[in-house]
Amino acid sequence: MVKLRLKRCGRKQRAIYRIVAIDVRSRREGRDLQKVGFYDPIKNQTYSNVSAILYFLEKGAQPTGTVYDILRKAEFFKEFRVSFDKKRKVQ
Repeated sequence: MVKLRLKRCGRKQRAIYRIVAIDVRSRREGRDLQKVGFYDPIKNQTYSNVSAILYFLEKGAQPTGTVYDILRKAEFFKEFRVSFDKKRKVQ
């Protein structure tokens, strides 16, 4: 199964994250299938390769909770009308 998740990059105390499509059995810094964007929490910037994300979502990839929230804040699901039901924990 493929997931869209974050891969940590950068230096100590200045982390940036790549959004990657990766096999679920791989570790966090393992080999990814494709880089589809990045997220900088310090500057609060996000870049996403829309066509690549749509491709993986159509093929059945599941975003992790954090990636889902990042894409939701960027209004990715509204803009491209992706019908994606994320079962979330209610706290």
